Amino acid sequence: MTTGRLRILLLAHSFNGLTQRLWCELADRGHDVSLELDIADDVTREAVRLHAPDLVVAPFLKRAVPEDVWRRVPCWIVHPGIPGDRGPAALDWAIREGRREWGVTVLEASADFDAGDVWASASFAMREATKASLYRDETTNGAVSAVLAALDRRAAGARPTPLAALDPATAGTWHPAPKQVERRIDWERDDTDMVLAKLRAADSTPGVLDAVLDEPCHLYDANRGPAQTALRAVGPVASVRPGAWLGRRGTALLRATRDGSVWIGHARRAQSESFKLPATLACPAAATLPGLPAFGAHDRAEIRYREHGDVGHLAFEFHNGAMSAAQCERLCAALDAAAARATRVLVLEGGRDFWSNGVHLNVIEAADSAADESWRNIQAIDDVAERILRLDGKLTVAALRGNAGAGGAFLALAADRVWARPGVVLNFHYRNMGNLYGSEYWTYTLPRRVGLVEARRLIDERPPLLGRQAESRGLVDATFGATAGDFEAEVAARAQALATAADHAAQLDAKRERREEDERAKPLAQYRAEELAQMRRSFYGFDTSYHVARHRFVHRAPHSWTPRHLARHRAGAT
Repeated sequence: MTTGRLRILLLAHSFNGLTQRLWCELADRGHDVSLELDIADDVTREAVRLHAPDLVVAPFLKRAVPEDVWRRVPCWIVHPGIPGDRGPAALDWAIREGRREWGVTVLEASADFDAGDVWASASFAMREATKASLYRDETTNGAVSAVLAALDRRAAGARPTPLAALDPATAGTWHPAPKQVERRIDWERDDTDMVLAKLRAADSTPGVLDAVLDEPCHLYDANRGPAQTALRAVGPVASVRPGAWLGRRGTALLRATRDGSVWIGHARRAQSESFKLPATLACPAAATLPGLPAFGAHDRAEIRYREHGDVGHLAFEFHNGAMSAAQCERLCAALDAAAARATRVLVLEGGRDFWSNGVHLNVIEAADSAADESWRNIQAIDDVAERILRLDGKLTVAALRGNAGAGGAFLALAADRVWARPGVVLNFHYRNMGNLYGSEYWTYTLPRRVGLVEARRLIDERPPLLGRQAESRGLVDATFGATAGDFEAEVAARAQALATAADHAAQLDAKRERREEDERAKPLAQYRAEELAQMRRSFYGFDTSYHVARHRFVHRAPHSWTPRHLARHRAGAT
């Protein structure tokens, strides 16, 4: 039995958030980790031959591991369900069935799907959220706990528990993938809770097939809307019959249920080559619906501001962390309004699942000119970064509850302080999207934090980093909070302490002085111009790598190879 440092091969359908988190957690514990994307059985066999792993871990697969592989090397499947649960739609059914508790199981690969012996499991409380959100937070945390527990058991010489030995009273069962007919919403009969359960169970894939104003669409990103009493009090809403489209606010659409309403934030037209977009962009006919005023707690506002004492909190809950040009423009207006308030600290909360992932590739893909929309979007997100960098009347904090990547990760560095949960995953690079150079003033903020040598190393090596790893490298100032709730409470306390500190005025003076010194050495306008000159080549130049990579990403094209900085077993291979 091999103990201590292991050679581990991650086998995954994509390098998604869970796979990235496990990569970081396992490498952080000294294991030799490499990744192979599940492209074809022969590619998997070759990866096993090249890496010679002690163990294969499959965090996210859509196909079975080849039998000759799992018979040759121990292979663990990370299944997002309780012990005994089987099938490709574990979280879907847990949400649909209203489960209050769910879990993650690590089991041996076997001839039947999810039927192998159980190494470890972890449970978690369910919350009112989409499948995607539960997967990114509770499921991912549970998967890490279960994999690490399984490794401890393996090192201690323990054996896994056969599936047949599980207690039938508490074990799960086989759940097939739901068909669209089973996901269908009966708007006349389903109450709001059932409508939300069906929509959330299908988010982020495959969505619920329905229609927006007679246009067949898959619906996503659902939130509870106002009650019927609030709807009737609003002038533009003429009808509240179940299923009626009532109006729009921002890019979201409001639809009546039999006992209330739901907001639909995103949709995908039911045709070939379509992809998910903000609802009003996916369905242009929705422009005929009336604009709706605020509904208080059920406002569906992407950008929200609140104050506690001397601290302002600005949340920007953009779907999947993507920030379109229009969203960036609205965020700039919110930053201007927050800057004018008599507070001493501004906390930039981002979203719960993602702080930010930079520009909105789907909106860019849908534009008449992808190059022009790319240019508009990068300029708009640069405006956000500049607002934060030049905000000299208060201290700013980027509070990362969720992951951040590319332009979103660099945007966080514009703040005076960066706080993060220890387990969030940060990607400080742009290169995977057609070798983009990037902007958001990263050539100023990154070396300012870590120096030129470390900055270049981060950009070249492209390592995903846990929050605590980013802290050790100077990219994050502090990490804390076991859960999102713990983190939010601690952020509030630390931000208030920062606002009431005896040296607050001195900190502001030092901030202004450093900005003035930096401006004299090299103006922000020069950093921006140099970065955008590189970006313009990617958007309008002869090299179309960015446009090809964006198109493949948006349309979810199958992977044809694993990036070499992740497939470490292929370094030098012929």
